[in-house]
Amino acid sequence: MPPTDGLPPLRAVIEAHGLAPKKSLGQNFLLDLNLTGRIARQALPLDRATVVEVGPGPGGLTRALLAEGARKVVAIEKDPRCIAALKEIAARFPGRLDILSADALDVDFTALSGGGPVKIVANLPYNVGTQLLLDWLTPAIWPPVWESLTLMFQKEVAERIVAAPGTNHYGRLSVLAGWRARAKILFDVSPAAFTPPPKVTSSIVQLTPNPAPEPAALDKLEKVTAAAFGQRRKMLRQSLKPLGGEALLTSVGIDPQRRAETLSVSEFVRLANAV
Repeated sequence: MPPTDGLPPLRAVIEAHGLAPKKSLGQNFLLDLNLTGRIARQALPLDRATVVEVGPGPGGLTRALLAEGARKVVAIEKDPRCIAALKEIAARFPGRLDILSADALDVDFTALSGGGPVKIVANLPYNVGTQLLLDWLTPAIWPPVWESLTLMFQKEVAERIVAAPGTNHYGRLSVLAGWRARAKILFDVSPAAFTPPPKVTSSIVQLTPNPAPEPAALDKLEKVTAAAFGQRRKMLRQSLKPLGGEALLTSVGIDPQRRAETLSVSEFVRLANAV
């Protein structure tokens, strides 16, 4: 991002506002504006959608999104200490940044859209990232309000999101993501890019909604995947015993001796529809 936005360096912002990252909030601030610019560009074009950012902190990614042409950014920040720093960015980009002081887990993202498309771009706090993704993947109405998710996760979580059947990372999150979206890892981010540096590498994941996923009752699919992967080392006839076990599996043509990680998304959908 060009340094001509008139705002001070992020380290100076953090010092001026006393923004020592809080472990309790899962905060790891991105200070490299070249990196935040690279993340923002993955979600282009930004001028035709409302861009929602979760956990902006001192605003490094926020600045990049605005510099890359975002028409409107809605920044959701739980930490009240960060609001003053975000207001400085809002003053520099009049009318283009709305600041919502709230816990993202309690926010109605549909209400933020203004009736138009939404792109969610965020360096998600590690402690709520997976739950937020599940919320975005499982609304009652589909297609969702968002047209893309460009998100940072711990690399291990990112690998679970995009995992294919038969791989070590394949699990419940992989099935739900594969059912309702197309997901890919764009690039990794070194711990050195953060303050404080986390103990793990991070990855940028991008998801776009599958406009017509195979029909299935969401609650049943969640129940089947939870049971199957809750005892992933056991054969399905055992792990799915509370849901019908061998009879259920046989009814949809799945070998009861198979294990959860070998089933495709379509096979999980068939099981959910048969429960």
